[in-house]
Amino acid sequence: MATIALRNLVKSYGKAEVIHGINLDIADGEFVVFVGPSGCGKSTTLRMIAGLEEVSGGDILIGDQVVNELDPKRRNIAMVFQNYAIYPHMSVRQNIAFGLYTSPLSRDQKDARVTEAAKMLGLEALLDRRPAALSGGQRQRVAIGRAMVRNPAAFLFDEPLSNLDAQLRAQMRIEIKRLHQRLGTTIAYVTHDQIEAMTMADRIVVMRDGHILQSGTPTEIYDAPVDVFTAQFIGSPSMNLLPAVDAGGRIVAQPGGPLLVGLRPHDLVVGVPDGAFTVSGEVTAVEPLGHETLVHFLAEGRPVTATAPARMIPAIGGTVQASAAAGALYLFDAATEKAMGRR
Repeated sequence: MATIALRNLVKSYGKAEVIHGINLDIADGEFVVFVGPSGCGKSTTLRMIAGLEEVSGGDILIGDQVVNELDPKRRNIAMVFQNYAIYPHMSVRQNIAFGLYTSPLSRDQKDARVTEAAKMLGLEALLDRRPAALSGGQRQRVAIGRAMVRNPAAFLFDEPLSNLDAQLRAQMRIEIKRLHQRLGTTIAYVTHDQIEAMTMADRIVVMRDGHILQSGTPTEIYDAPVDVFTAQFIGSPSMNLLPAVDAGGRIVAQPGGPLLVGLRPHDLVVGVPDGAFTVSGEVTAVEPLGHETLVHFLAEGRPVTATAPARMIPAIGGTVQASAAAGALYLFDAATEKAMGRR
């Protein structure tokens, strides 16, 4: 296992700088998830760690060694891609063993590693099959097995579940998390799916436009986002944002200017007595989810999402009122979009 450190890391394509001097420390054995929208620089950062992209400035350290100039094969890391990258003409056994192609291990040692990886990943009965006979989840496990047999210092995952359907994604999230708990290997994982980030990570790194906005545990990121972007990106459904107004409908301001109120849909509940914050509007859509109902409505022309009890299905076009309790309100500076605390 190993630590990974990024020191003032920069990536440019010609005159266009896409990673702007980011700094990050990943602890030995930590599961860190990079999350953000497409084009934010998360995959580029991962590929620089892997050695698949050249570093334009700054340093990458794996353990105590600066690896900027090292070839990927000399970095002692293994990367798992979203398209599996397994060979269709080889069996599962051969695909997993391919990770040891250049290894000096004996044939028996290689066979033992393949068998161990297959057992850990539930692939023992599939070792003689070709990839065409496997499901998407099984193919991804083969790709992970090929990485595992190398006993790398760190695993790098680049959106490995994006090609799977929703049920398989949920299953593979659990399997990868369990694998990390068993192996204890350092993992850097890239996704645009904030649910993957929340459910899998020891620590989440939120990126936007080549910058790191915030780094913290899933609970820290969810409960104390540093800005509007992070608040709305992390959490499903997305946080509601409304102008802060007083009882008379006047915009609430602080010395720096107007404020925004953020409310998570699960804190904004339809059909309860007035709370610390109340908002009403015309219902535009309803999503019954079984355990609860999501209610979408317009408040002063702004879309708002609230929750309601499972059997409460408001009529489209009707008016609903939703309230939030004290402590559920997030305040943001409307001009800078920086967090101003909760109340």
